Amino acid sequence: MTRNNLDNPIFLFIVLLLAITINTISSIHFLLVMLAGILFTAFYRCLRKRYLYSLAFVILAFLFIEINTGLKPFSLSLLSLFIYVFILPRAENSASYNSSSSFIYILFFYIGLIIMWALSFGLTEQIFGVLVINAIIDLIFLGAFL
Repeated sequence: MTRNNLDNPIFLFIVLLLAITINTISSIHFLLVMLAGILFTAFYRCLRKRYLYSLAFVILAFLFIEINTGLKPFSLSLLSLFIYVFILPRAENSASYNSSSSFIYILFFYIGLIIMWALSFGLTEQIFGVLVINAIIDLIFLGAFL
């Protein structure tokens, strides 16, 4: 059994505080949902390993991000749950990519986030570009620290 940094509750709490702080500060300027892909990965790990207390903190962090960006409350949590229940089992059955699965999961999350953002607010080229940049930042952060 492999151990991930997100299995450590202290590291997870620091990542959640970092994500909340960055999203609170950056929502004033330009970035929309910074580190939401990392929070999705934490959501996935907490559900998979049944870390329910950590899952509650991840959902709370999603709630802070949703309030800062203007999304409906619990929309990111519901999107994450939908991806976890319906999309990821099909993706795991159809492909055998263990080493890069977290990267693929983040891409699925951001595709869902782009669809949700387009339905809620409309999608301009600038917002699409910022969401792609946020996905790239999340993938770099995932590769470097997790």
